[in-house]
Amino acid sequence: MKVLDMDIRGQICPSSLLLALREINLHHQELVAGQLSIVVLTDNRDATGTIPEAVHNMGIDAVVEKMDGYYRITTQQQSN
Repeated sequence: MKVLDMDIRGQICPSSLLLALREINLHHQELVAGQLSIVVLTDNRDATGTIPEAVHNMGIDAVVEKMDGYYRITTQQQSN
């Protein structure tokens, strides 16, 4: 599986959401097919709710992990 890394630390919502959604929309078919995972690094706590919610509505799951000073949001194929 390919992984696309996005480092959007320093961005605040809605900018962080819009940047993530742009990439998710560009790669939607690969994400849904399980061929790609997008890893988003953010230091904006609001993004840990808005990004997973938005991708879930698009048929993609997201896992949020709290790191040291930032968050990692990893998209993955939605399990049925």
